[in-house]
Amino acid sequence: MAIRYWLGVVQHDHVLRGVAGGFVQVNHGARAPLERMGAADGFVYYSPRESYPDGDPLKQFTAVGRLADADVYQATQGMQPGAGQRRNASADFVAWRRRVDWDHDAVATPIRPLLSSLDFTRDKPDWGYQLRAGLIELTRHDFELIREQMRPSSAREREHEQRHRAQHVSTGFAARLR
Repeated sequence: MAIRYWLGVVQHDHVLRGVAGGFVQVNHGARAPLERMGAADGFVYYSPRESYPDGDPLKQFTAVGRLADADVYQATQGMQPGAGQRRNASADFVAWRRRVDWDHDAVATPIRPLLSSLDFTRDKPDWGYQLRAGLIELTRHDFELIREQMRPSSAREREHEQRHRAQHVSTGFAARLR
């Protein structure tokens, strides 16, 4: 079976839980989207915000990895009530998940500089609308481009370029003031 590539849309605080736990969960814990995925498929998380429901805007790719196997499993979210603990509303919520081998060296990467290069955003002024589905299939090109941009060396190069650009702009601005 051919390898496919996926983009899940989840707030960053939820992504951090998934990366720490070695799993992916999409569409509020739905099973069907996860069953479409295969072992070794590529997976990227995009986070529009830091947290739900009104965290600061983020608009970054925040995790990248490969599905570890073909198993879809259930897990209970939240703390289970124990001695002296109050019942957590999410303790009854059972979500479907897949195991993922995350790239723990990956660095969050803003989407804005990639908009004209990605197949799913190029020439689409309303590119964000499709992300409302919570999960979309990516082309291999898009997955590889995002993964490359999330590599630490690429992030350092971007930071250097941004500093250089900012320095150039401020120098030009100072020259115009004279």
